[in-house]
Amino acid sequence: GDYKLKGVARMHERPIGDLVDGLRQLGADITYLGTEDFPPLHLKPANIQPGGVVKVRGDVSSQFLTGLLMALPLTGETVTVDVVGELISKPYIEITLAIMARFGRLDVWIGNAGMIEPIARLADADPAQWAQAVQVNLTGVFHGMRAVLPVMKAQGGGTVITISSGAAHNPLEGWSAYCSAKAGAAMLTRAAHLEEGGNGLRIMGLSPGTVATEMQVKIKASGVNPVSQLDFAVHIPAEWPARCLLWMCGAGGDDWLGKEVSL
Repeated sequence: GDYKLKGVARMHERPIGDLVDGLRQLGADITYLGTEDFPPLHLKPANIQPGGVVKVRGDVSSQFLTGLLMALPLTGETVTVDVVGELISKPYIEITLAIMARFGRLDVWIGNAGMIEPIARLADADPAQWAQAVQVNLTGVFHGMRAVLPVMKAQGGGTVITISSGAAHNPLEGWSAYCSAKAGAAMLTRAAHLEEGGNGLRIMGLSPGTVATEMQVKIKASGVNPVSQLDFAVHIPAEWPARCLLWMCGAGGDDWLGKEVSL
């Protein structure tokens, strides 16, 4: 996909050149939109070529190295990470490697992409914001699935759950982007089940209802459609869908494969 990563102003002060250099070695097409080695970034479609050797400096943020270590197994290829110079955060990296060795498999992937903006009537919606919502809420789920499905298939099993919404099945004023993208994600989940359910993969969706999160604060402030008129106290706590997700990851969720649980 084609993405622009910006973040708050403080993020623009954090150097990330070493991480970008490592990703470029794998074929990533990344350009700086401002100062070299600092966000914001422009990520373009690229031909990622895993395998071989990736060189990373050892005297910079160990978070860069940790990110690469955790992401590289998803390529399904053997990659050698060559730490250049002294590794100053060796305990941090040892913790990362120990966790990866302990858990090993990729057993569960939850697609929880969700941005409500733009909240606007279809005729008034900004096309760029509308497209961004689809990129996050639908294309983002696709990219996640596309990355984990081969890994889970190769290991003989795994659980994939998409966080859906009542908006995937019912249109709401001002939410054309959100409703359309969530509907697409729900169908994408059914398609994934159709294609991979026979390979031992457990794929389904969860529609949690209205949850007491920051998204509901934005919805309330918009004053658009009946959802914005709900009292914040009626939204369920985030712990409820979290418990349901845990249940779905076990045998209790088997009756819902290819379907959508609704709270």
